[in-house]
Amino acid sequence: MKKKHYTEQNRLCLTTRQAGTPIIDLCREPGISEQTFYRWRRKYASLGVPELRRLKPLEKENQRLKQLLADLTLDKHMLQEVITKKL
Repeated sequence: MKKKHYTEQNRLCLTTRQAGTPIIDLCREPGISEQTFYRWRRKYASLGVPELRRLKPLEKENQRLKQLLADLTLDKHMLQEVITKKL
């Protein structure tokens, strides 16, 4: 399942909340739950727009590196099994 990125909407929701809009109305517009709103607030409240723009490519790179690490770990385990079977 593809992960949705709401990074710009996160900032918009949080700044609109500071203006006094009720949370229920904010959650209805992008179609998110209140729990998601509070999670975003905890994660993104202190970040500005430049930091949010820089965060998205960093998250992509982090995901790519995690996948690469998983592939290399799997290769290592497969090679270790082959070595132990030969001995």
